[in-house]
Amino acid sequence: MITVRYFAAAAEAAGVDAEQLPAGPVGAVLVERHPALAGVLERCALLADGRRVEADEPVPDGATLDVLPPFAGG
Repeated sequence: MITVRYFAAAAEAAGVDAEQLPAGPVGAVLVERHPALAGVLERCALLADGRRVEADEPVPDGATLDVLPPFAGG
């Protein structure tokens, strides 16, 4: 299992701040579980234990995946 943490607009679209998912490629699983993520996910950075990954890359068991939408700052 992996821990998926959603931030900002991704959390709003998913309706949860965090959840557990099976290890492996998670992009399709995220959109299947949370259809509202489809429009947000394509603009998000995915970080598995702090390392950037693509939605179709396998995420190893025990990892934490952060779903980070673009942030505006000042």
